[in-house]
Amino acid sequence: QGQLAESGGGSVQAGGSLRLSCTASGYTNINYCMSWFRQAPGKEREGVALIYSGGGVTGVTVYADSVKGRFTISQDNAKNTLYLQMNSLKPDDTAIYYCAATTRPEWCTWTSLRRYGDRGQGTQVTVSS
Repeated sequence: QGQLAESGGGSVQAGGSLRLSCTASGYTNINYCMSWFRQAPGKEREGVALIYSGGGVTGVTVYADSVKGRFTISQDNAKNTLYLQMNSLKPDDTAIYYCAATTRPEWCTWTSLRRYGDRGQGTQVTVSS
């Protein structure tokens, strides 16, 4: 089992941008399925964006409706790093952001990743109005 480490959080005003990074170490094939989650105070952890490769496809992305068109997930396989580019940020985006990963295809859903996937410590994103 490997480790995940997020960075890049901070405080911005509404309409601003941030780019989060998540570096994976100790995995042999972590690029299969990686995802970003977020958890706001008093709310459940929710999936934000997911990227997976396998079964003949590469770099397929999935986004929550609340971030479509504003957030972009990407990965640098050579650096074992996952990114989340967040534009047009809103106060509702304020949360702790976590990256999660799995090398098991059957766990490559937000529900399973939330329950079984590896997870980093998180990075705080605060958006002020």
